[in-house]
Amino acid sequence: MTNICSDNLAESKFFYTKLFDFNVDYDSDWFVHLISKDNKFELGIIDRTNEIVPKDFQNNPQGFYVTFVVDNVDEIFKIAEREKFEIIKEPTDTFYGQRRLLLKDPNGTLVDISSPINES
Repeated sequence: MTNICSDNLAESKFFYTKLFDFNVDYDSDWFVHLISKDNKFELGIIDRTNEIVPKDFQNNPQGFYVTFVVDNVDEIFKIAEREKFEIIKEPTDTFYGQRRLLLKDPNGTLVDISSPINES
């Protein structure tokens, strides 16, 4: 399970449930637990200022990003455009065989969304 620190739990929950196949498993004023509909992936969103997050780690993220591999990155791109999520880079084909979209989540985390390119 990966946890993301957030300044706005509701906005973060909306971002991740709108784009990906998550159900809300637990929702409180300090923590949201999301679980994929197939029960294979969990994502936590925690209030950045909660006492269980050490002070040195309550800053905006740097030096990492979260990757989601999906069936069709272009479908996710359409949702991101419609919801006016911050798009860093529109879908492009990469040299390593994936189609890749980059978004910025409400907390400043870089979100890499990729799909394998089907060779015909």
